[in-house]
Formats: sequence, structure tokens, C-alpha cells
Amino acid sequence: MSFDGLFTRAMCKELNDSLRGGRINKVHQPYKNEIILVIRAKGRNHKLLLSAHPNHARVHVTNEDYENPSEPPMFCMLLRKHLEGYVLEDISQPDFERILIFTVKGRNEIGDTSYKRLIVEIMGRHSNIILVDQANMILDSVKHVSAAVNTYRTVLPGHSYIFPPEQHKTNPFQADETDLLKRLDFNAGRIDKQMVSQYAGVSPLLAREITYQAGLANRNSIPPAFMSIMDRINRHDYQPAIMEKETKENFYLFPLESISIEAKCFPSLSLMLDRYFFGKAERDRVKQHASDVERLVINEKEKNAKKIIKLQETLKEAHEAQKYQLYGELLTANLYNVQKGMEKIEVINYYDENGSTIVVPLDPLKTPAENAQGYFTKYQKAKNSLEIIEKQIEKARDEVYYFEGLLQQIETASPKDIEEIRQELIEEGYLRKKLRKQAKKTSGMKLTLEHYYATDGTEIIVGKNNKQNDYLTNRLAARDEIWLHTKDIPGSHVVIRSKDPSEHTIYEAAHLAAYYSKARNSSSVPVDYTKVRHVKKPSGAKPGFVIYDHQQTVYVTPDEEVVLQLKAHKS
Repeated sequence: MSFDGLFTRAMCKELNDSLRGGRINKVHQPYKNEIILVIRAKGRNHKLLLSAHPNHARVHVTNEDYENPSEPPMFCMLLRKHLEGYVLEDISQPDFERILIFTVKGRNEIGDTSYKRLIVEIMGRHSNIILVDQANMILDSVKHVSAAVNTYRTVLPGHSYIFPPEQHKTNPFQADETDLLKRLDFNAGRIDKQMVSQYAGVSPLLAREITYQAGLANRNSIPPAFMSIMDRINRHDYQPAIMEKETKENFYLFPLESISIEAKCFPSLSLMLDRYFFGKAERDRVKQHASDVERLVINEKEKNAKKIIKLQETLKEAHEAQKYQLYGELLTANLYNVQKGMEKIEVINYYDENGSTIVVPLDPLKTPAENAQGYFTKYQKAKNSLEIIEKQIEKARDEVYYFEGLLQQIETASPKDIEEIRQELIEEGYLRKKLRKQAKKTSGMKLTLEHYYATDGTEIIVGKNNKQNDYLTNRLAARDEIWLHTKDIPGSHVVIRSKDPSEHTIYEAAHLAAYYSKARNSSSVPVDYTKVRHVKKPSGAKPGFVIYDHQQTVYVTPDEEVVLQLKAHKS
């Protein structure tokens, strides 16, 4: 785990340095397990994110924008009652636990001084956010834990707050060579695991780094490596970094050589966590929220793909129309040689200059005339079906392309985007009628587009689903503004709010178009751009589908860093 006890200690110091003495002005609960406290401190507003997400639990100041529900949850209302207007007096960490305690001071309803504690427990799926009064009684929590679930402690309103069980580990900053040699059994192996079990706040991630820096894990190498790293952490000598190994990312207080030689460093822990968790928790929420939509889209896509295969087989038969005509004419010319019960007959092909023979298959149950008529019927049917089948194949391919686009949109969607996609599927008739009532509820939803700003300040707008794409291209964008889309690849519509943007702005907008497309993980992605006036939506076309001309093409390799920079320019 990256957010271990020592990381929590460092975060505690960073938050104290920037937030202590600040006033809590607003409380929001954008999602079930996450709280945002807007704190006015040192002359500016800070958004403090408290997350009890089972996979992404954390605490840090964030610059991300979170969309709040129309009706705040009950826990959010309770926090507003007890925290808004209160001053953040202190942030503390008990021992080296992954727990942060926010002590606040204010006045209650009758004007008396009141103290409250907001306790954030960062413990994976057991993470929680708990509000406690000055008598140590639980007022409420994000997650309720009954005695039936946890026999050690109950987390319910009206119960006394009890810390999680102590682990009785040693303070790592007090360890010296003698203590290390006493606690570690070098003959038992797995020195990293032994360090985790003996010293408070040390995670497997950090323990592996210590053994890596020690080289040979023995009595001579481990103590200096351990004490060197602990001395650095004790002095708060941090260089927050994100390391990548085999497409998997990790973060820590400083670069870890055991993971990667190269690391991306940040000026603060909060900025690093904002970057690390960019989209991760959101995608998890979307995955849970959109499972039924994604399953439907995948099934429809596969159904149409299979339909194309079957139609292509039928098309092959249809292309044999000329052969059926030939069989019918040759049989008609040779009726006197054919007898009922024959399975085939070899006749001269009068249409061949060389006078070759050809074998005509026969149905032994039919008369010669019926066999000939059967071939003429097949010929006429095949001839008539050619045009129909080709149209059906084209329609099925359009369906596959449409659903591929929806799958790409789901990958980058927010929960609100998913609702818009769900509504679109209902309107298009892919979701069952019983959801029509839900469609009416969401039909009045205001579309929220993604806004970015180029290096020169030019606004760039991105549509993240078909409804947004249609609205952006056909209603919002001016005719002389620049429109972009990945060439022949499902993706978002992007509009530069300028009639004559610079080449660099076009290049930056192309990054956004490529990033919000099916080719997000590809290199040298072709992106077309043209004036909005040259973009047309054919009559009866699927949502989000357009045709365009007068385009030019640029090639870009999608880079999340560029996207983040364009988003940062907004603020």
C-alpha cells in the first residue's frame, strides 16, 4: 500500500501547514463515500477531499471539480450542521496509524463553545469517516458498522468511539542498529515482511525499497539502509513521486528505485495524489453504475457483428444469381434429355466459346421443368436480394460503429454522462419500455460539456457522449469555429472557440480529440479538423453521427499530461 502510516504522517504535516486555523465554509458529499470540505485558510479557499472509497481511500487537498447531487445525503446535512462555520484547530495522527483526526472549534445552537472531531480512517474496504462530539460519542458516520459485523467496536450514532485495535509495533524513528538486529531474524528470510510486522507505519512497499537499497539483505546492509530512509522521513525530506512499472503506477513520499529508475515528481503530496487518482475513482464508480448499460452495448455490438457474417454468407449466394440463370437456361434447352429421378446431368455450355460441358445438379423429386423453373426462381430471388442485403450489411456496420462509439464514451464517462447515454439508449429503443419513466425524469437534464483552455487562453470544448456531441456541433458551436474528430475512429467532437486558432492550439485540441477517442492508447493518431460549417448531420442519422469535408489532418500521440495541463489552464 502507498498510503501507509508514514505517508499519513507526512500528509498530516502538509495539511496542518496549509489548513490549520482555517474556517470550514461549505460541506459537500458528491459521492456516497466522499466528503469535500471547503476551507478558507491563508487568504484562499481550499477543497479538502476526505475519501472512504474501498479502493481509493485518501485525504488531500484537491483542485478537481466534483459534481454535487441535487439533494445532499443525510450525512452531508449532519456535517453542515456541526461543521460549517467552525475553525479547524488541529489535524493529528494517533501513533503511526492510517487515521487522521480533524479537531474543529465553534459555537453550537445556544452559543456555547463546542469541539467536534472528524475522524478519517484510511483502511481499504474498512475505511470510514466518523463525526464525534467532545464527549467522544459518535454523531454519525459514512459507513455504519454494527456489533454483528465487528465484535471489537460498533460504529453507530450514540455509541462511544473506539480506535481500531492497536498493533503494538515499534516506533521506526527510535530504531537503531542494535534494535534492528534484535528484532529481525536474518536466518528466517523475507526481511521486508519482518520489518512490516515489527515497525509501525512501514508498508510492504517501503520495506521492499529498504531491502532493495540494502542490496544483500544481511546484518551489515539492512540497518544503515533502514535508518537512512527513516532519517529522511523523520526530517520531512520529501519529493512526492509517481513511479510506473509494467503499466502499473505507484506513488510515495519520494522516488522508489525498487519500482522504477524514472519517476515524475511533484511539489506537494496533494498535487501528486490529484494526478495519481485523476479519473481512477471516477472510472470505478462509472463501472459500477454503468454495468447494465455496458453489457447492453457489448451485446448489441456482438449481435450486429454476427449479423454481418450471416449476411455476407447470404451475399455470396446472391452473387451466384448468374449461375442459377445459366443452369435454368441449359436445363430448358435440354429438357428432352432429363428424366425425373436424376440427381445431375452433364450438358454442353452453349455460352462457352470452347463448347465445354457443365454439370447441373438436379432435385430427383422434381420434374425436369420444375428443376428448370426452380433455378429461374432462385435467380430472380438472388438478384432482388443483392441490393437489400448490401443495405442490411451497411446498416449493421453502422450499428457496430455506433456501439463502438458508445463503449469508448463509457470508458471516459462521468456518472452524469452515463445517465445521458442511458437516456439515449431508451430514446433509440434499445432499453426496455419500463425505463421510459426514468427517461422522462432525466430528459430535462442540463448537458455539461468539458471545457479546456489552450496555452494561449483559447477555449476548447469537448463532448463526451452523443447527446453532448450533437449539442456542441449542431447548436452551440459557431459556423466559423474549428471542429475536430479522430479520422475514422469513434471519439468525441471537439470545438475550438476561435475562427482562426494558432497551429499550436489546433495541435492541443487534437490531443483532446485523440485522448477522448477509441485510440487513446495508440500513437500517431490521425485527427481531422475543419470549419463547423462543413460538418453536417445526415437526416435520420444516429445520435452523434456526422459527415464533413474540407478537412485537414494532424497526427498526435495522446498524452494525459497535456490533457491535465489544458485543464489546469482553466483555473
